[in-house]
Amino acid sequence: MIELGGAKQAAPDGELIKDTSEATFMQDVVDASQQVPVIVDFWAPWCGPCKQLGPALESAVTAARGAVKMVKVNVDENQMIAQQLRIQSIPTVYAFWQGQPIDGFQGALPASQIKEFIDRVVQAAGGEASGGLDEAVEAAEAMLAEGAAADAAQTFAAILGEDEHNAAAYGGLVRAHIAMGDLDQAEAILNGAPAEISKSHELEAAAAQLALARQAEGAGPVADLRARVEADPNDHQARYDLAQALYAQGDAAGAVDELLELFRRDREWNDGAAKQQLFTIFDALKPNDPVVLNGRRKLSSMIFA
Repeated sequence: MIELGGAKQAAPDGELIKDTSEATFMQDVVDASQQVPVIVDFWAPWCGPCKQLGPALESAVTAARGAVKMVKVNVDENQMIAQQLRIQSIPTVYAFWQGQPIDGFQGALPASQIKEFIDRVVQAAGGEASGGLDEAVEAAEAMLAEGAAADAAQTFAAILGEDEHNAAAYGGLVRAHIAMGDLDQAEAILNGAPAEISKSHELEAAAAQLALARQAEGAGPVADLRARVEADPNDHQARYDLAQALYAQGDAAGAVDELLELFRRDREWNDGAAKQQLFTIFDALKPNDPVVLNGRRKLSSMIFA
């Protein structure tokens, strides 16, 4: 589900996704559904389809940003709940609103049908489904910015399940895997992008980030490289390596400064490596990032001085 929509009800502060038990089912589901719809996922550790459905459902609920909540019931550990609700097979999913089940389905579903299900639930509770994917992309980007790369990857993947040509989601999925340190998977995703979006800004930015991440794997200690540069300001290789190490540590501004200084000292060094690396960093960052704006301005002033 990728509908974020303007639901009239919003989940109160607290966990959007949680496990429940026979002791807490009334509180977590029946009572909680008085305020916001609660999606209940009945599953078991041995159930193969459950392992497919569960993460997709969690991504959908997370992307909904409070329009619904989700509660998971392990039927092996909570057989009384399963019997009372007449759960015949798993996975089974019920949606509760104001204490009553209002919709449900059995078996694993594709992302598009999960979307339709949660749309119905939100609308039944008086909310509205927006129908757009932009909000889902924004939600995934927020997860990525907050360090929840795995959750972001699931949400980006769910978006692509509905629109395989969504360049923003494709680029986001690549960047999420970079953030998780899985560079090989990031490269595989990038290489598998549809030809129609392979030259998009989002994919080019992701490719630049991947190139920088590959470089970072061999980056040396910042302190040692800085000492080498201070000992010999014309040690261009040391300054170039220092820029790579700084970027690897998250100091993009520092990396740009060192590359600009290298360009100022010898713009032709190593076939113009400093300018090329600057452009790679600029491509990897957002166009309106102050590091990019200031860096481009300074580089232009040097080129056209």
